[in-house]
Amino acid sequence: MSIRVAIFDDNKNIRSSVIMLLNTDPDFEVVGTFSDAKHCVDNVLTSRPDVVLMDIEMPGINGIEAVRILTREFPHVPILIQTVFEDDERVFDSICAGAAGYLLKNQLNSSLTEAIKELKTGGSPMSPSIARKVLQLLQSSGERSRRRPSEEYNLTPREKEVLSAIVNGLSYKMIAYELNISYETVRSHIKKIYEKLHVASLTEVVAKAINQNIV
Repeated sequence: MSIRVAIFDDNKNIRSSVIMLLNTDPDFEVVGTFSDAKHCVDNVLTSRPDVVLMDIEMPGINGIEAVRILTREFPHVPILIQTVFEDDERVFDSICAGAAGYLLKNQLNSSLTEAIKELKTGGSPMSPSIARKVLQLLQSSGERSRRRPSEEYNLTPREKEVLSAIVNGLSYKMIAYELNISYETVRSHIKKIYEKLHVASLTEVVAKAINQNIV
C-alpha cells in the first residue's frame, strides 16, 4: 500500500514541487496540502496521513508548535520537518517538540522520498549537517547520564558499526553502502539496536551512544 502524506507549508511553490515529486512515485499518495497549521488537528483527522511534512515558518501557529500539538494528539504519526533553517535553536526546539526527522528544503529532490520511507519504518532521517548539529548540541549539554559499559548492552560488532554510522549522521542508504550490506539488513540491525538500548527514536539512540560512551 502507498504511504499517505500530508503537507503543511505556506509556500505554494514548495507545496506544488513536493506534490509533483511524490506523485511520480507509486509508493506515495498525497492526501492533504495545507497552507497553515491553524486547524492541524482537524486536517490530520480528515486526511488520515501515515506521515506529516511540516514547514517551520507559517502564519498563525508555527511548525514547531504544530509538531507539539500533533505529537500529543497523534503520537503514531511521524512528522518530518522540512525547512530552510538549520540554526541550533530551531533544530533543538523541533526535536524537543517531537519531530521524528529534519530535512533541509534544498535537499528535498534528492532525499525526500527516502526520508519518508525511513520515517514510515521507524527511522529518524536528518540532513547530514542537521545530524552534526544534534551531536554538537548533545555534546555541549551539561547534563550527562551515568556512563555504563557498552558490553552490558550486548551489541554485536556489526551493530556497533551501524550505531557508529548513525552517530556520524549517515542515512540508512549510506550505511548500507559504507558497510556493504543491504538496506533491509541495516533496518534489521537498527531495530535490534533500538531494542537493546531501550530507546524509541534516533535522537535517543545518538544521545545514549554519546552520553554512555557506547561507540
